[in-house]
Amino acid sequence: MKATITSKGQITIPVRIRNKLGLAPGVVLEFAEDTPYLKAVPAFDDDEMRSVLGCAKTKLGRNSVQWLNETRGVVQMPPEKP
Repeated sequence: MKATITSKGQITIPVRIRNKLGLAPGVVLEFAEDTPYLKAVPAFDDDEMRSVLGCAKTKLGRNSVQWLNETRGVVQMPPEKP
């Protein structure tokens, strides 16, 4: 599959690749500069991600262990080997 870079440095990502990777209009991609090939990954906002850390306990009244036990059931761990 090929794409041509325009005079403005833009390319169109083919629709099959966009669909396969779930890339929708407005998705921001971050490019790696330390690779010998083109590598782009969806970027995320660190502050936005950190804003939800721990919200289950403070906003929803459960901690992560309680959520996991409720959604998947209690998991019995095997005994540790000596």
